[in-house]
Amino acid sequence: MSRWLYDDAMYRFDRPEPSYWEATRGSQQPTASPLTTNEQCDVAVIGGGYTGLSAAYHLCRDHQLDVRVLEAGHFGWGASGRNGGFCSIGGELLGGEAMVRQYGLEQARAYYRSQVDAIQLVRDLIVDEKIDSLRQGDCEVAMACSRQGFARLKDSAEFEFRVLSLDTSVVSRDEFAERFFDSPLQQGGIIIRPTFGLQPLRFVQGLAEAAERRGAKLHASSEVVDWARDGSYHVLKTAGGSVRAKQVILATNGFSPEHLHQQLNGRSLPVISSIVVTRPMTADELALHHWRTESPAITAVKLLNYYRLLPDGRFLFGGRGSANGSESSAARNYAGLIARFNQTFPNWRKVEIDYRWHGLVCMTRRMTPAIGRLSDDPTVFFAFGYHGNGVNTATWSGKQVARWLVSGTGDVHDVPEWLPRMMVGMPDRFPLSSLRLVYLQAMIGALRLVQRFH
Repeated sequence: MSRWLYDDAMYRFDRPEPSYWEATRGSQQPTASPLTTNEQCDVAVIGGGYTGLSAAYHLCRDHQLDVRVLEAGHFGWGASGRNGGFCSIGGELLGGEAMVRQYGLEQARAYYRSQVDAIQLVRDLIVDEKIDSLRQGDCEVAMACSRQGFARLKDSAEFEFRVLSLDTSVVSRDEFAERFFDSPLQQGGIIIRPTFGLQPLRFVQGLAEAAERRGAKLHASSEVVDWARDGSYHVLKTAGGSVRAKQVILATNGFSPEHLHQQLNGRSLPVISSIVVTRPMTADELALHHWRTESPAITAVKLLNYYRLLPDGRFLFGGRGSANGSESSAARNYAGLIARFNQTFPNWRKVEIDYRWHGLVCMTRRMTPAIGRLSDDPTVFFAFGYHGNGVNTATWSGKQVARWLVSGTGDVHDVPEWLPRMMVGMPDRFPLSSLRLVYLQAMIGALRLVQRFH
């Protein structure tokens, strides 16, 4: 029986995903040699994506702690190096109105302020550490696909502007086509700021290099295969060595190894997200859909698609998928995604696809991110569950874990006042967690059916 939720093909740590990002990764790369000895440190971080690297960076830069980061693949192997490169408002699936009802207005506002702060954090890291991340755009464009969808989007945007103080504005169908792009599905939309696009693998590798410069010791190809306690120390073993640490940060998100710790079991729902990228398009081809923006865009439906024009004229198009992660199901996923691309932008249906890849986004039962420490061991911190919005949410969460780790007491109930309440603590387990993929695929199938008739 597999120790992973999805097919083993999703967890081949020795193989880079054949993505456009890997093909254009740039020159900034950490040393990050595999762990081959037995070491000791203050803090061990499991997972070398945005969360773990941000935590390590801030612990070393601001507090001069001895930190080691253990990554199963190369740095950027997981979701941090595979996503669509959207640095945008999000990180949850509740929506603003539901969040106000459930947590109160002040907590909802605090959450969205943290999202704006998170975007600024990424921007600051890029500038301060001179990360060549190929930033693009200054907003996110959300496209409605029906008149009813536009009405719902308009109401939501007005609520976010009036009640949550977010920078949202409504755009009519004609104005949308004039300023951004057009599609047979397009019925107007909204603009959300601040948002920008970037090359996500370049950002995570630049962050890794920055963390290394600040003193963090990074180990690639160092999957943690065993975790035990030895007195007041945690002992993390890899194939080549081990690390003894006083404190541990779990930063593995959708690729979490649930078999390593019982408190991880059933707490997250990883969802496959697939991306295709076209060959470079000419100006005449882009004009077929009046494309005139570098800002990231989404379709504002439950089963969203996300897309953006890349610096070299290629077009990225992504979406969620119902698959088990095997090579055959991945092929079906890509076929379905390309069909949706052709439906959304039919004048580009003859444009060749040069790249296709997939990864995992991570959801929680409460539909918000989770930041905290284990209830039975306050020396173990965690952050995960970014709901497809990890570039800024994960980077910010890693910083908050670092701040909590150095400022908190040993009391597991000691919760920082600066964290929005809906993000604090381990989320409940999913019911019948061994069947998570079954009901996930049923849900996605139902959403596709509804989408077909709207």
